[in-house]
Amino acid sequence: MALPWALAVLSLLPLLDAQDPACANMKPAAITNATLERISGKWFYIASVFHHPKYNQSVGEIQATFFYFTPNITEDVILLRQYTTMRGQCIYNSSYLGIQRENGTLSKYVGGTQNFVNLLFTKDPTTYMFSFYLEDEPNQGLSFYARKQEVTQEQLREFHEALKCVGLQETEILYADGKKDLCGPLEKQHEEERKKENIGSQV
Repeated sequence: MALPWALAVLSLLPLLDAQDPACANMKPAAITNATLERISGKWFYIASVFHHPKYNQSVGEIQATFFYFTPNITEDVILLRQYTTMRGQCIYNSSYLGIQRENGTLSKYVGGTQNFVNLLFTKDPTTYMFSFYLEDEPNQGLSFYARKQEVTQEQLREFHEALKCVGLQETEILYADGKKDLCGPLEKQHEEERKKENIGSQV
């Protein structure tokens, strides 16, 4: 299943309009320990645009998804725990993402191939974006994430501006619908199990 974080991307984001401050803000920066601290914790997938038919179809089946990033700074990996609602059911996955600090990318092995995604910070510290294949128009993609399932118009505006920068259209946006989330009970169950494990380890 091709999920937003698992798609292959180029290592550099082109600035289609270097004079536009909004586009300049999209340039990926090196990942630091502060970066990893910023993205640690729970995030919600909000929306995306993908030109690649396979990815577009896969993402279109996602009704809602949220996930947890737990970075390991010493090993440069991130534990990803993802809860996705699609086709009326909750699907849980856990895996590890590699961190390429200098390139500002994250990676994941899928089918024996290492795939990369650019991490792009927004002005708002409670949102960020992933970019995909931006130099390859038929396969372009941009996805948007936030700390809360519901986002403001101001937060969405920055995503819309980013789409314009790379030549994607607002009419192509696929939105998640948090009201269709079915993973809340499983998330609660996992939290209770982790609490019991922590208590057990302290005895």
